[in-house]
Amino acid sequence: MRIYTDTSVFGGYFDKEFAKWSKKLFVEFEEGLNTAVISDITLRELEDAPAFVRELLKRIPEENREYVSLGEEAKRLALSYIEEGVVNKKCLIDAQHIAIATIERVDVLVSWNFKQIVNLGKIRLYNGVNLMRGYPLLEIRSPKEVLHEEV
Repeated sequence: MRIYTDTSVFGGYFDKEFAKWSKKLFVEFEEGLNTAVISDITLRELEDAPAFVRELLKRIPEENREYVSLGEEAKRLALSYIEEGVVNKKCLIDAQHIAIATIERVDVLVSWNFKQIVNLGKIRLYNGVNLMRGYPLLEIRSPKEVLHEEV
């Protein structure tokens, strides 16, 4: 599976509440069971993270990583989420993560952001905008929900 991985999953690796599932997901990336889809936004956010968090990306073999960027189409889609009231302007980066994952047609986006991303009400609204704009539905889940084996 191509799994768009936002920054919260990297941080979750070191968070007592989320570590078990984040660590297992990274093992699956390392073993090639899934491909980590990493955006330029995630890379920019990781620049501000502690070195030990940034080092996680290096554990994933290059062949199991895919890099994507925030292009004009994704910028427009992210603004559509704001215009339609899914999120406010303060959440532009969250909207951009969703837009990139949608445009790139990943299998699933994973996040530990339960307020603005992994939230059933928000997921329905994001997908409503996607459908109105001619895009496919986007699967949005926590890392716990996409693992090959239960942890």
